[in-house]
Amino acid sequence: MSYREEQYFSKSQERFTELGIEFSTHEGVDYTDYSNKELMKLWRDTLKKGMHGLCFSMYEDGQGPGDVITEEQVERRIKIIKPYAKWVRSFSCIEGNEHIPRIAHKHGMKNMVGAWLSDDLEKNEEEIISLIQLGKEGCVDIAAVGNEVLYRKELTLEQLLGYLKRVKEALPKVQVGYVDAYYEFSSHPELVEASDVILANCYPYWEGCNIDHSLNHMQQMFGQASHAAQGKKVIITESGWPSKGESLKGAHSSKENAMKYFINAQAWSVQENIELFYFSSFDESWKVGAEGVVGAYWGLWDKHENLKF
Repeated sequence: MSYREEQYFSKSQERFTELGIEFSTHEGVDYTDYSNKELMKLWRDTLKKGMHGLCFSMYEDGQGPGDVITEEQVERRIKIIKPYAKWVRSFSCIEGNEHIPRIAHKHGMKNMVGAWLSDDLEKNEEEIISLIQLGKEGCVDIAAVGNEVLYRKELTLEQLLGYLKRVKEALPKVQVGYVDAYYEFSSHPELVEASDVILANCYPYWEGCNIDHSLNHMQQMFGQASHAAQGKKVIITESGWPSKGESLKGAHSSKENAMKYFINAQAWSVQENIELFYFSSFDESWKVGAEGVVGAYWGLWDKHENLKF
């Protein structure tokens, strides 16, 4: 089991029962009598209806973080996802990632723009400067200052709060928040206080949840983040299911489960008026190194930019 798997699974145990909160609202579609062909049609129909947001996968096969990324590459992929999503979420503001909000904005899409923070303070400075610049250009609708950096234990809470304050002061007309696993906001009320909006990652797969109970589990995740949010809006910044690769406890990666999860997540988020960024747009081979084989198969499109199903 990878570090990411161990952390997500171990921290999920008894979390909801300890809070004494029940947030079940929708059991999802009953797939009992669906043939594979019917499931695929429902997946396609759901996709065609469109969604709130998509996490942007920038890297082509053979590429990874640190490689030079062209504007042409980003624009091609923005054009592919534009008919299906209103918002795009990016994860960094350097090394070609800065093209994403500019090009998405040009094509009429809204942006949640992320500055990738880590224990590399020099790179953090580059990220923050670029995020502020993009905000001043009018390309940032929500600024996401860091992604799971507390979960990875690469910055202290005090350091993170400093970055949040800096971006809020530089971009007073932009909503500013921080992205992390949903339970981190229960542990850090100071973080909630410093955020305009609560940006929560919700992954039933990484908590070993069986597909049959995955929608209910995501509802509980969202509920815990909402309970911690002190009345502020909660946005699900990542949620998805892999179509291939390893299993984790009761969570099995397969094409069928990926389709089922996408359909349920979209139906529930629309029903409850919840803003959700689905993870992810395209498969990315480079993620095998960080997450195992399963890391490369989270996209709605494959690595060749073809719809999977």
